[in-house]
Amino acid sequence: MLFSVLFVSSTYSKTKKNKANVLKSDSTKVVITKEIIIDGKYSIGGIERMPDVKNGIIYAGKKSEVIQLEKINADMSTNNARQIFAKVPGMSVWESDGSGIQVGVAARGLSPNRSWEFNVRQNGYDISSEAFGYPEAYYTPPMEALERIEVVRGAASLQYGTQFGGLLNYQIKKGATDRTMSFETQQTVGSYGLFNSYNAIGGTYKDVSYYAYLHHRSADGWRDNSRYSVLTGYMSAHYKISHDITIGADYTSMDYQSQQAGGLTDVKFSENPQQSFRERNWFGTPWNVASLYLNYTITPTIQLRVTAFGTFAERNSVGFTQAITTKDTINHTTHEYNTRQVDRDTYENYGVEARTSIQYDLFGNTSTLAGGIRVYKGNTERNQLGVGTTGDEFDLSLTNPTYGRMLKFSTMNYALFAENIFFITKNLKIVPGVRFDNVHNTIEGYINSTPTGQLTPASRDRNIFLYGIGSEYQLTEKTNLYGNYSRSYRPVTYSELTPSATTEIIDPNLTDASGYNIDFGYRGAIDDYLNFDIGVFSLRYNNRIGTITQNNTPFKTNIGDSESKGIESYIEVSPLKFISDRTDIGVLNIFASNSFIDAEYKEWNNPAIADDPTKSIAGKQVENSPDFIHRFGATYSYSGFSATMQVSSVGEVFTDAANTEAANAAATSGKLPGYSVMDLTLSYILNERYTFKAGVNNLTDELYATRRAGGYPGPGILPASGRTMYLTIGINY
Repeated sequence: MLFSVLFVSSTYSKTKKNKANVLKSDSTKVVITKEIIIDGKYSIGGIERMPDVKNGIIYAGKKSEVIQLEKINADMSTNNARQIFAKVPGMSVWESDGSGIQVGVAARGLSPNRSWEFNVRQNGYDISSEAFGYPEAYYTPPMEALERIEVVRGAASLQYGTQFGGLLNYQIKKGATDRTMSFETQQTVGSYGLFNSYNAIGGTYKDVSYYAYLHHRSADGWRDNSRYSVLTGYMSAHYKISHDITIGADYTSMDYQSQQAGGLTDVKFSENPQQSFRERNWFGTPWNVASLYLNYTITPTIQLRVTAFGTFAERNSVGFTQAITTKDTINHTTHEYNTRQVDRDTYENYGVEARTSIQYDLFGNTSTLAGGIRVYKGNTERNQLGVGTTGDEFDLSLTNPTYGRMLKFSTMNYALFAENIFFITKNLKIVPGVRFDNVHNTIEGYINSTPTGQLTPASRDRNIFLYGIGSEYQLTEKTNLYGNYSRSYRPVTYSELTPSATTEIIDPNLTDASGYNIDFGYRGAIDDYLNFDIGVFSLRYNNRIGTITQNNTPFKTNIGDSESKGIESYIEVSPLKFISDRTDIGVLNIFASNSFIDAEYKEWNNPAIADDPTKSIAGKQVENSPDFIHRFGATYSYSGFSATMQVSSVGEVFTDAANTEAANAAATSGKLPGYSVMDLTLSYILNERYTFKAGVNNLTDELYATRRAGGYPGPGILPASGRTMYLTIGINY
C-alpha cells in the first residue's frame, strides 16, 4: 500500500511539473535539462544515494545511503552513532563506549563489534586492523572532519571484499576550492569533564589543494574509572598535474589512552550503572594510516584510479582481567595489588587497488564496465598473557620478559573483480558482477608456555569466487525500483582463533562462513518535500561463528546457519514545503527510520554438541539482533536556527546463541531488555561563519545496556551513558 501511495505521488508530482512547464512555454521558450547529480542522488534531510558510477566503482542496483554530515543536526563531539546513523534504517549501535573513539555499528542481524561485519574504510581505503584476519575498526575519525559517510549494504562484497555487512566509508573533507586558505575551529565542553577541540585548515593554490586537521577529545567519562584522552592529526594534498591527471596523498595519526571501567553484574547494574570495580584497566591503540592515489582520465570514456595504502598500528591493553565477581583488591601476602595482564598486538598492512571504468555503446545505449585488481599483505603479531605491574596507570612494562602467548599471523590476498551496467531498455539496468580472491594465511608461535602449547607452523590457501546480479528500473525522474543478489564470504578471524581475556574455549575445528544478501526496494524523492527508501532483505549466513554458554563457560564454535529477513524503511517529509513554497515560515523535516528484523538460526552444524537436543540452537534468535530498530525525529529550521528532537527505540536482544534468558554469575550472557532514548540538539549559525550548538543526549536519563562482554572491555554487562549535555562554539573563515 505504501509503495502504491509513493508511486502515485511521484507520478502526480511529475505530471504537475510537466503542466507547469507547458504553461510557461506558451510565452517563453524554455529549455529543460535533466538534473545532473555529481556525488549523490536526491538529497533531502542530509541523506543521499550513491551515483551509478563513482571512482571506477558501480553502485547502480545496490542499496546505499550517503550521510551528509553538514546537513544533519547531531552530536559530533562524541561521535554519537545513534544520532549520526539515525536515518540509515536497521543500523544497530553498541553504545558501551561513551568516548566515541570506537564506533560499533551493524545491520541485518549482524554483530556491531567494532563494525567488524563492515568493510571499514577512510577515503576509500582500508583502515581496520587487518582486512581478512582481524577486521575490527579500532580507529574512527572525528565526525567534525567528515564530509560524508557512505554505507553500501551486502552487495558491496563484489567490489570491496568479503564482509557480509557491506561497505562503511568515512570520507574526509577537502580544502576549499575558492580560496588559498580557510580555517575551521569547533570547541566543545560538556558533562563529566568533556573537552573536544577540532581545528582545521584547507585551501587551493593554483593546482594544489590541501586539508589538515588536529583533533583532541578528553573526559572523565560518565562511569567511574572511564577517563580517556585521544589526539588525532590528519593531512592531505592533491596536485592536478594536467587536465586529465591528479595525484594525491594523505596521512592520519591517532593515539589514545582509555581507562576501562569494566563490566557489572546485573544486580550491580540495577543498583548503580555508573559504578566500577576496575580502576587499573587501560586500553590504547596508536594508529597510523596513509595512502597515495592517481586519478587518470585516459579518454573521455575511460577512467583509471590507483590507490596504494598502508596501516601501521597497535592494540595495547593492561588490566586485571578476571571475572567481574572476582574483586581487584590488595593481596594480603604481598601487600600490593595483584599483577595485571598485558596484551599487545602490532599490525603492518599494505596494499594496492587499481580500478578502471569504461563506457561503451551497446544496442544504442551507453553501458559501463568497471573492474579492478587488488594486492594486499597483512602481518599481525599477537603477544598476550604478559605479567605486568601492580600499578594503576597505563603501563605496558612486564615483570617477566616472556609473554604467555605469542602468535604471528600473515595474510596475502590477490583479487580480481568486475561489474557491468547493461541497459536493457532506456529505464531498465541489469548489473552482473564477479569477484575472485586468492587468500594465503600463515600462523606460527605458541598459545601457552606448556610443552604442548607450541604450534606447528601452518599455512592455508583458498580460492574464493563470488558473484551477484543487480537491477534497477527508473519509474520516474527521481524514483526507481532496485534489486540485488550477491554472494558473501567471511573467513575465520584471528580473534576467533584466540581465546579472550577470560576462560573462553575455542572450537579447534572452526570453518569459514559463506552466504548471500538479497535486496529489493523502491527509493527516490518527490520534488523537494519527500525522500524515501523502502525495501525488504534476506541475509543467509552459513557456518556462522558465535558463542554459546556451556557449564557457565563461553564456547566459541561454528554454531550453524542463520537467516535474517526483514523490512528497512526510511521516509523523510518536509510538510511545510508541500503546503507552501514560502520560506519565511521555516523548514520542518520529519523522518522515520524503521527496521523489522527476523534473525534466527536455521541449522545446527556442530556434531560435537548436536547429539544433545537441549543444546541445539535451531530456531533460536541470532545473538545481538533485536526484532526492531526504530528511530524517529523532527528538525525545524528557520533563519540560521535549528532544533532537532530524536527518539531511538530498540528491541531486546540475546547475547549468546543459546538464547540464555537469565544472566550467569559473571554477567557475560543473558538477555538485554529493549530501550528507548531521546536526544535534543539545538544549533544557530550566525552570518554563515559562527556556529553555536547545544544538546542533551539521553534526555530522560534512560538506564540501559547494549552489550555484554566476555573479555575486554568487560567482562560483564556494559552500561550505556545516561543523560549528558554539551555546548559547542565554532568559527569558519
